[in-house]
Amino acid sequence: MKTTIACGFAALLTLAASLFGQNGAPILTPGQGAGAPPAYAFDIPKTDVDFLLKDHPGGDKQIRVVDMGKYNMGVGIIHRGPTNDKPGDPIHVLYHDYTAETYIIVSGSGILTTGGVIENKKAGTGVPNVMNGPSGNGIAGRGAYSRRVQAGDIIIIPTGCAHGWSQITDHVDYLSVRPDPDRVLPAGWVYPTLLNHKPDEVKTTAAPASGN
Repeated sequence: MKTTIACGFAALLTLAASLFGQNGAPILTPGQGAGAPPAYAFDIPKTDVDFLLKDHPGGDKQIRVVDMGKYNMGVGIIHRGPTNDKPGDPIHVLYHDYTAETYIIVSGSGILTTGGVIENKKAGTGVPNVMNGPSGNGIAGRGAYSRRVQAGDIIIIPTGCAHGWSQITDHVDYLSVRPDPDRVLPAGWVYPTLLNHKPDEVKTTAAPASGN
């Protein structure tokens, strides 16, 4: 009898270990296998975004990269300060070989130029960054499209599409959502100072089942 109970308890522990990771979060639901998407969500609270913009000003910051099963998904926050250009000046652009981007403008405004021919196109020579993977740069050429964007605007930039900023009088801050089907971004990446940040859980009660 004791042997039977011990074996049953060991089986329960094995099942629990397969369903929950080291932090207690479920890894896979029954029926899912390797390569399946996570069975839980990932939070990026506004307080984390505000923290990075205030205490780590300037440049690009990849907040986190999530393994979504068949692809990775990166989310970053970017700050651009004033530019010293004037209308008619060449517009410097970037392009990314493997990752598309969706910009969600948080604050500020500026001229965003996208698409068209990339003049003086040059591939990056350094180690690919955790933001976008292999990328390059150049000058916006024929067919490029420019428009002023501001807080609340959303812009979808396909893989390889030129994009660059100009005529920023004060600043522009924006989130960038990056699907990564080729997995060039490091899955599991979390901005170091946010490793221990987690939103408070709100306890909820299930609604009672309705009777017939």
